[in-house]
Amino acid sequence: MAHTVTGKKKLLTRIRRIQGQTAALERAVDQGAQDADCLAVLQQIAAIRGAVNGLMAEVLEGHVREHLGDPDLDAAARARDTDAVITALKSYLR
Repeated sequence: MAHTVTGKKKLLTRIRRIQGQTAALERAVDQGAQDADCLAVLQQIAAIRGAVNGLMAEVLEGHVREHLGDPDLDAAARARDTDAVITALKSYLR
C-alpha cells in the first residue's frame, strides 16, 4: 500500500491521537465514573469512534484511488481488489 507509506506521517498522527483518546477513556473508567462522569465517558467513546472512522475513510480513499483507480490495472486484478475492499468494509461495518 504505497499510499500508506506516502501519507505515513499523517496516518501516524491520527493513530497516536486515537491512542491518546483511548488512554484517556481508560483512565476515566478506571477512576470510577460518577453520573456526571458517565457523560464524559460517552463523549470520549463518540470521539474515538469518529477518529477511527476518519482514519478508515482516509486509508480507504487512498487505497481506492491508488489501486482501483489505477488505469493500468487489468480486469481480474481490479475484481480481486474490489472484492477485498468490500470484505474489509463489511467487516468494519459489523
